[in-house]
Amino acid sequence: MENLQRPAALRTVRGRASDWVTWFGLGRLLASAAAVVVVCAGAFWLTRAPQPPTEAALPRATTGTAPPTLPPPAPAGADAAGRVTVHVTGAVARPGVYELPDGARVQDVIELAGGATDDGDPDSINLAAVLGDGARVYVPVIGEDVPLAPVAGESAPPGPVDVNRASIAELDSLPGVGPSTAAAIVTERERNGPFVSVDDLDRVPGIGPVKLDGLRELVTT
Repeated sequence: MENLQRPAALRTVRGRASDWVTWFGLGRLLASAAAVVVVCAGAFWLTRAPQPPTEAALPRATTGTAPPTLPPPAPAGADAAGRVTVHVTGAVARPGVYELPDGARVQDVIELAGGATDDGDPDSINLAAVLGDGARVYVPVIGEDVPLAPVAGESAPPGPVDVNRASIAELDSLPGVGPSTAAAIVTERERNGPFVSVDDLDRVPGIGPVKLDGLRELVTT
């Protein structure tokens, strides 16, 4: 038989690694390892989160808003600024509700309402009376019989309300007359003509004998 050659024994991993190092060169191997370390360090430095600035660690001053201060309550008969609210109606250019300084006179509120109309008779009322908060000033027309009355808060009006000329707001200010009855008075006079007398108010729905008697001295036609 021919002599057969025995196969070479397999080299170990350690031996093959030694051969690879010998072939590649130890210097190049160390240089490659150093390059890998540098690349990893650079990647870590670029991707790391930046540190907060030093100012961020310092305490911060906060500003608070003080709660609003409520104004003191208004004294009785005048508001906080020393003013009174007065309702002026009748024969004036601009009937309505006006604010005046405390201590104002009837003449002042009539001037504020644009003065008396051509048929108004302001001289028939006390123009020098001091106005109280919540007072109502009525300027009659010439020839209208107006009973004298003081002008002050919660006092009787200085003159009756003309149911043929008064607005809903003016009629609503009468005692016992609410918004619905005031609107009914205006609707009735617009549909069926003016009221001939105070007793003629009984044609308004909601005004019976008792309410009519209560309004008799407060209204006119």
